[in-house]
Parts: sequence; structure tokens; C-alpha cells
Amino acid sequence: MYTFKTLNKIAAVGLLRLPAEHFTLDNDAPHPDAILVRSAGMHDMPLPDSLLCVGRAGAGVNNIPVAACTERAVVVFNTPGANANAVRELVLCGLFLSARDVVGGIEWAKGLTGGDVPKQVEAGKSQFIGPELKGKTLGVIGLGAIGVGVANAAHHIGMDVLGFDPYISIDSALMLSRNVRHAGDIKQVFAESDYLTLHVPLNEDTKANLADMLRCVKPGVRLLNFSRGELLDTDALIGALDSGVAARYVTDFPNERLAGHPKVIPIPHLGASTPESEDNCAIMACDEVREYILNGTIRNSVNLPDTVLPYTPGYRLCVLHKNIPNMLSTISAVMGEASLNIENMLSKSKKDIAYTLLDLSGLPKEPLVRRLKEHEGIMRVRVLKI
Repeated sequence: MYTFKTLNKIAAVGLLRLPAEHFTLDNDAPHPDAILVRSAGMHDMPLPDSLLCVGRAGAGVNNIPVAACTERAVVVFNTPGANANAVRELVLCGLFLSARDVVGGIEWAKGLTGGDVPKQVEAGKSQFIGPELKGKTLGVIGLGAIGVGVANAAHHIGMDVLGFDPYISIDSALMLSRNVRHAGDIKQVFAESDYLTLHVPLNEDTKANLADMLRCVKPGVRLLNFSRGELLDTDALIGALDSGVAARYVTDFPNERLAGHPKVIPIPHLGASTPESEDNCAIMACDEVREYILNGTIRNSVNLPDTVLPYTPGYRLCVLHKNIPNMLSTISAVMGEASLNIENMLSKSKKDIAYTLLDLSGLPKEPLVRRLKEHEGIMRVRVLKI
């Protein structure tokens, strides 16, 4: 029986994917095998030796100490694409809100008093006018599931879409409309875009790529940030808004300085806040955790390679090890000395770490497992009955 705990509310439809005959939920467990989390911070949380994996019901993992997990042989999963439609819809809403001052107009109209409201509306509506989206250029930085969805939808409402992503995946490229222009240089996107939307993770590389953005953008640009608030420097952003370099900033991550700025539309982190999104993320995260713990399969890990070996009835050895020479020969030699045939094997690596699955002809006994664990380069060994 495996024990897991949740650090946030995880949709019940997802938890049902963890069968009761194998998994038990215990949020007070000091030594869980798995943790399911949404936005709760884990950086100050000790990682027990029992912990096999962390399932993040969402895409971003800034709240998880990924490097520390890797050192402790803990697999970190996320759920790319599970909330993509929810975020895409809110970004499109943000585009419309950034063009005309709909938010300001609504607040103004709510305060109309003294009778003859229609006449007041006609007299005052000009202060809220703004441009149409059709024919304008939208720059999309980051062409993952959300960025591709936004780019394709913007094309369908008549925008000229310019995308940038030097690391675009094959799946994303296949989903991207042929009408979306792909820029080879991020500064081209800055210079040409009337509207600019960010869909990249928060890390040192992305922050560096965006550091000069506000000095390179087209004057009057409307900016949208539904990725992470820290991607943009607040001082520089306020300066751009005050000077007119940026006409509007729509963000799902307001802070105390931006929330009250007249040119900022602050949205209270609603990007993935739909029942459908929460269900999708929970299902995907729980499926990933179940498949790893019961079958050794890794899908959508941020620190380990995807490793999917077709099931062969019998015993499966799961070895998480350093990506150094001679590891496979060492593992194979130990199997041979124990007179165990390797029926099937798959080994994948990601940077400094690797993961090897071996389907064996018999049960690897405890002395063999102990011998593997004692090897300098081996980080974790598990034996599963498939």
C-alpha cells in the first residue's frame, strides 16, 4: 500500500484515479510515497526519504524545489496542456479588454446617477474608445499549448500573428496554424507587435530574454502576461506605462504597485480557475503518479526523461541513476551474475540523471537490490510486479 498526501485541494475526479487497493490518502503522513500539489510552496518543506514523486496539478513548478528533488531521486511531474484552454480563453478576454477601456467604461456607467442615463452614456462614451483587433499584429512569446492556442485563435479573429519560440516542440509545431509567422529573433516580435503576450516559464533564461523588451517594443504596445508576474521588472513596467511606451498592461499576477495603476488591468490569477481545468489537471497529475509508482512509467516529468516501456508480465526493475559511463553495463552484469535474463530494457537520460527500466525473467532478490543501491552512481532502485 502506498501513501500519498495533498498540499492543496485536488479535484475528487482526479483522486479517484488512485485505486484504493494500492493508494491511501493521509495528509498527516510523515513519510508519504507521493505528494500532490497545486500552488502550495514546498521550498521550506523537508523531503522524506520515502518520497518517490511529486505531482503538480498545473504547468509551473516554481513552488517546488526541483533541484533538491532531483538530488533525492524524487520525480517531479507537471500537467502541460491540462489547463491550456482555460488560460487561452482568459488571454483572449484580456486582448479585448486591453484594446478598448471596457473595464473603465463599466465602472463609469455603474456610477451614473441623476436620470437620463442614456444621454449621459452618449455624451461620455468617447473617453473609453479604443482600436479594433482585426488587422493588428499580435506577438506571441512562447509557443507551447497555451501560446499555440492563443496564436491560432487570434488569427481567426483577423489579427496578424507573429510567434517566437526557439524550443518549439514537434507537437506544438504541428498544431500551429500555417498562417502564424514564426520569428527567428525575439527583438523582431518586440518591434512589430501592437499587442504582445507572454507564455514562457519563469527562469533565468526567459528573464534575460525579456530584460530589454520595454526598450525595444513598438510605442503604444499593449502587454499581456498570463505566465508569471516576475518575468517583467515592475519599475521598468510602470515607467513604460507612465511614459506611454506601453498603453496597457493586462496581468493575471498583480502586485501591490501594479494593482491600482490606471493603465493596468489586474486579474486575480484566474487563468486556470475553471472546474474543467481543475479536473483536467487533477486527472493528469494522478495518472502520472499512479503509472510511475505502480509501473515505473514516466510521462511529463520536469526533471526526468519520459520513459515508457511496454508492459511485460513479470518483474520490473526501476533504476534511477547518474548519467555517467558504464552504468548500463554495471546493471546488466549484476543481473547476469544473479542468473536473471533481461526480457526488455529501456534507458533514457536527461542532463545529469538517467532512468533505466528492465523487465526480468525472475524476481530480483534483496541482496541483488542492495548491491545495486550500494553502487556509487545509483540513486534509487525499485522492484515492481507488473
